[in-house]
Amino acid sequence: MLTTLSDRGQTAIPARIRKRFKLKAHQQLEWAEDGKVIYVLPVAKDPIAAFRGSAPKGVTRTLLANRREDAARR
Repeated sequence: MLTTLSDRGQTAIPARIRKRFKLKAHQQLEWAEDGKVIYVLPVAKDPIAAFRGSAPKGVTRTLLANRREDAARR
């Protein structure tokens, strides 16, 4: 996809990208650079809710088991 930068430094986000990532008007975007690459990342309105459920399955069970083992050693 190709977009053009305006004289004021503005560009449009293609509709396909907006729909895929559910971007809405007034949503904040984070611009990051890494050498010669530019990344545009959507900022979640509620970062805690966006992070919820992203841990691998079973990680909570493993964490609790490890804590019980540590407590038993003491």
